[in-house]
Amino acid sequence: MESVLNEQESVDQNHWRLQYHVSTPAFWMNDPNGFSFYKGEYHLFYQHHPYSPEWGPMYWGHIKSKDLTYWEHLPIALAPSEEYDRDGCFSGSAIEKDGKLYAMYTGNVWTGDNYDTDLRQVQCLAVSEDGVHFNKVPQNPVIDSAPEGDIHPYHFRDPKVWKKDDYYYCVLGSRTKDHEGQVLLYCSRDLLTWEFMNVMAKSQGNLGFMWECPDLFSLDGQDVLVMSPQGMKSEGDLYHNLHQAGYVKGKLDYKTGLLQHEDFQLLDYGFGFYAPQTAEDEHGRRIMIAWMAMWESSMPEQKHNWAGAMTIPRELSTKQGNIISKPIPELKQLRQHHVQYKNITVNGEQELAGISGDCYELEVKINAKAASQFGIKVRTDNDTHQETLLTYDRLESLFIFNRDKSGEGDGGIRKAPVGLNDNHLHLHLFVDKSSIEVFINEGEKVMTSRIYPADNAKGICFFADQEIELITLNKWNLSKGVSPLIV
Repeated sequence: MESVLNEQESVDQNHWRLQYHVSTPAFWMNDPNGFSFYKGEYHLFYQHHPYSPEWGPMYWGHIKSKDLTYWEHLPIALAPSEEYDRDGCFSGSAIEKDGKLYAMYTGNVWTGDNYDTDLRQVQCLAVSEDGVHFNKVPQNPVIDSAPEGDIHPYHFRDPKVWKKDDYYYCVLGSRTKDHEGQVLLYCSRDLLTWEFMNVMAKSQGNLGFMWECPDLFSLDGQDVLVMSPQGMKSEGDLYHNLHQAGYVKGKLDYKTGLLQHEDFQLLDYGFGFYAPQTAEDEHGRRIMIAWMAMWESSMPEQKHNWAGAMTIPRELSTKQGNIISKPIPELKQLRQHHVQYKNITVNGEQELAGISGDCYELEVKINAKAASQFGIKVRTDNDTHQETLLTYDRLESLFIFNRDKSGEGDGGIRKAPVGLNDNHLHLHLFVDKSSIEVFINEGEKVMTSRIYPADNAKGICFFADQEIELITLNKWNLSKGVSPLIV
């Protein structure tokens, strides 16, 4: 904690520092962990290395919120301290039982120099009476080895726990001995003694060599398995990130432990979205948060002693058989300085008075008319020729996110299949100092990325190759949502 506190003030001065996205007070962050609703508050933990802005021995950082909008940092919740987790408290989840909050996580031990082959992973439990201070249970590890069969003995991690009727269940990320991704299902009466049920689902075809961070929940009467497959090969416009994050829908047979499911679908089509985890809140909503980054991506913020962030919380629902993701309505609390336009014609390029910035929400409904290509440039700066280009291509029915001129960091293009609705396109953008999340057609598709523009790259420009109409355009500046760490 001292290490993080010493760096916090200088990290906050960085012009890429996010204002309303969850990040660490300082140093490294990856996967969301333990996302849960406990005693009237949302708790979010995360993989954290509190000594440098690079990945290292994993701790569990901790932040909480009453409304998923205003966040308060809390002391680090878990640290490597025992023989079974001495090289890291890896990812996991949290659940309330008897008024206490239980965190289930993977204890990691390196058994040699090769982190891919020389490791031992076990599943562990820690308990808290106040949601802040955790004690590891004396029975650890509660699952001390992978099951027999075609299951890799070492890659065995990321427990996600839920309760159904009288039993607790957990899914674990796994792979076969021949390196095909799969998910294991366990059950327990008390969270302490676990019984292996079955390989719940496994890769068929191009679904990667390892399924990380599984999550199983019901949504609108169907079971949904969310996971992050590593090693999928690209197919056309899809799967161009190093690893993917998506879901399959189906029905879990709780007697056999088998999930009959449909095909894999992505949850986000952008550059930076991994290890999503969901929680159900008191209103019965299914809320999802993911790491807004990707393994192997360059992270220019590391030179300012921080790395990584979370997406905004997204509410999941289904529409015509697919999951849609929408920004939670609570974020409206951050809105300031509303600017609105109606029925604006654009042909060529057009900027509008009052429409610029580097930390805002922008919602626009566009009548495409006869245009074949149109869209928005954000974070533009004429002096440095920086821009992040968001284009709709009617002929290809694609929405294209181009960050080749977005500033420092990686460039690249990502594409999402998008149709027009009655010749209309609806875009809902959340731009923060070094990130963009684009919700397309009411959350039917989402594209997320970190970008690293110059401090003065604040322009917004609409463009079209033939006349389009901005039917409604609303823009709000967004205020800061994350408080500094105070101990």
